[in-house]
Amino acid sequence: MNESAEKLLLVDDDEAFLQVMGRALRRRGFEVLTATTADEALAAARAHQPRKAVVDLKLEESSGLDLVPELKAIVPGMVIVILTGYASIATTVTAIKRGAADYLPKPAGVDEVIRALSGAKAPPPEEEDYSPLSVERLEWEHIQKVLQEHDGNISATARALGMYRRTLQRKLAKKPRGA
Repeated sequence: MNESAEKLLLVDDDEAFLQVMGRALRRRGFEVLTATTADEALAAARAHQPRKAVVDLKLEESSGLDLVPELKAIVPGMVIVILTGYASIATTVTAIKRGAADYLPKPAGVDEVIRALSGAKAPPPEEEDYSPLSVERLEWEHIQKVLQEHDGNISATARALGMYRRTLQRKLAKKPRGA
């Protein structure tokens, strides 16, 4: 590995994503360390002290949100970007409160990830969209907020929302339009 390359920890339980994003980041000059679980990520952080990390929100056995403060405890100045296919306002706020520098919805390109890691802001959109959120999107946001309040526990969230667990699981499996 290149000794002058900046170390970056890439954490995702999707092996194909790790390979593709890892290769793209290596081409951009990073020394990429990969992990598929929280335990692997913590071990890599202890052993290699990377200054940057890209962490998936939903890992097989845990949450990327829980991993953020643990990584920052090992490497206090680490810049962490959360990537997710399940973006919501509640998880965005939680990620930032726990120490993430940015939060990007998948699919995010390598340039967008590098921009987030550097602290640069994305260019503003040509035209602001002030249209109200759809009922479907509002429901998704509310479910995500309640799920966050119950630490990801599906059964407790279903009880709090007054719905069957299977119904909640079906709603969580669908991504709302406009998301």
